[in-house]
Formats: sequence, structure tokens, C-alpha cells
Amino acid sequence: MKKTRIVFDQPQLPFEEWASEMQPMPASGPAASAPADSGNETEITPAGVRDRLYYISFGSGSSGNSCYIGTDRGGIIIDAGINTDQISKTLADNGVRMDSVKALLLTHDHSDHVRYAYQLLRTHRHMSLYCTPRVLNGLLRRHSISKRIKDYHTPIFKEIPFKVGRMEITAFDVPHDGSDNMGFSIDFGEHTFVLATDLGEVSERARHYMGRANYLVIETNYDSDMLRLGRYPEYLKARIRAANGHLDNMQTAEFLKSIVRPELRYVFLCHLSRDNNTPAKALSAVRNALEEIGKKVGNGEETLSDRRADIQVSALPRFEASRWFVFR
Repeated sequence: MKKTRIVFDQPQLPFEEWASEMQPMPASGPAASAPADSGNETEITPAGVRDRLYYISFGSGSSGNSCYIGTDRGGIIIDAGINTDQISKTLADNGVRMDSVKALLLTHDHSDHVRYAYQLLRTHRHMSLYCTPRVLNGLLRRHSISKRIKDYHTPIFKEIPFKVGRMEITAFDVPHDGSDNMGFSIDFGEHTFVLATDLGEVSERARHYMGRANYLVIETNYDSDMLRLGRYPEYLKARIRAANGHLDNMQTAEFLKSIVRPELRYVFLCHLSRDNNTPAKALSAVRNALEEIGKKVGNGEETLSDRRADIQVSALPRFEASRWFVFR
């Protein structure tokens, strides 16, 4: 069945104009191998050439969250909890110009996801802000952010697909304690990239979208024993454990075991707590769960051993950028 997408009233560049206004990538960095583009949408090119998808996390954790997902023609940033200069420099180091980044998407209105949203949009005025009206209202109500951020806003609604360039994006509901909370499913060519951060349990609709993923970013926020024995006050521990709080390592591991299939190639564990988790504990929980059902788990480092694995699993760094991933 063909998906329905919303068409917005405010002016937006047609895709052909987007392609023509974009400058070519620099001659260095992983994106430099992208072919020249004629702007013709019907042009037939060899498989695996134009349909590459790129991903990098700028940081993932309670101190700040943000990532980039793009194609050979440009991309989007999801969340803005990382300083704008750091984002710009990291993208430049990987051959991506900021004028090819066309949108900022927000998952919810917590500070570690929105702190630099207005700074990013004001610095790069060509970008649009995509979030639900409830997220925008929560952003203005809960944070000291300029009301001028509304000038950049393009409203979206859950489970109604919209397009940025050739990427078709669908927001879906996740249970968390922000004003409004969502993950994103991104379809481009034969790729489906799904991000679900900050959720206390996996709802049926979230399972539906995550079950379709080729590349999945999912939360492993805390280790149960570390949280139980840790220094947090009891009310905060209860909030974290709640159904609208965060996922622990074992919850995520059991969920992944239930949805794993050959088409799921990469899993990125995100939003690890600095105080209540470690990358080793999160990776061990997920690896053990997948190995229990006979899966060979790689580390996502493109070694010979990884190439023989059924699935790649890696934990995203909390305070610095991940490596640059190219999906073909």
C-alpha cells in the first residue's frame, strides 16, 4: 500500500531546487566518493552508488544527544543537545557541509535533546525545525528558548510520513515523560533506519517500526543493579524505572532477541547513563541475549570477524562523536 504523506502550506523547496542549490562535498572525507548528480530523479545509477546512507552520533547520554543521518545529497540532524560548533566541525571533518543539512528533528523536549536547537537554527537559517506542535509548546514552556524558534517550525504528526529530500520519515509514539515523545523511522531506497531513544517500555507501535529496521538506534539507559545500589534518591530511581522512564540493559536485550532477523544489520545502543551503566555491561547484556538464539555478534568495526557476523552491535560514545558509518 502506498504511504500517505502530508503537504505543508508554508513554502518548502521542491526536491529539484534542493539538489541544485547544494554545493558539492569537499574532495576529502568519506562522502567524497559520492558521484556527480544531475538532479534528475529518474536517473538510473548502479546499485549501491546513490543509495548509500550515512550516520554519525555526535554524543549520546544525559549530557547531550544529537546525530546526523544523510544521503549523497544531504541530510538531517535529530536532536540538538550538542553544541552547534561541535556538530559543524564533526560534519566538516567527514566531508559534509552544513548547507546540505536541511532539517532538525526533535524526539521530545527534554534539555539534553533540545539545549542548542535555537542556536543551531539561528546559525544555519536555511534549516527547518520538524517536531509536533506539542513538542514545540513544551520547548517554549519548559526552557528559556526564544519564541522566534517558531519561525523555523514545520509541524509533523505521528504516523503521518513526511519527506526531507528523498528520505521519507515517520514519527511514532514512545512512552516517556516529556511533553510529547517519539522515535523516527527513516526510509531511503532499500534502507530503513530507526531511532528510539528515551522510552520506558516498548509499545506495540514502537515494536512495529523497530521490527522493520535495518539499522536501529535503541536505548540501554541503565543497569538494574547499578541503579538499585547507586546514589540516586528513591524518587528518581522510580522515575527511571517507570513505564514512561527508561529501558534497562536486560529489557533492551530481550526485546532485540524477539525482533532480530537477517535484515537487521546494525544495532546502536544509545543514551547510556554515566552513573548507572557502562558500555561493557550494556554490550554484554545484548550480546549474550543474541548469542542465546544462535546469532554471531560483531562489534561494528568492519574487521574480518565482523564480516562473518550475523549482526553488528556497538555502544554509542557518551561525550564524543562515533565513527562515520556508511550503509550500502
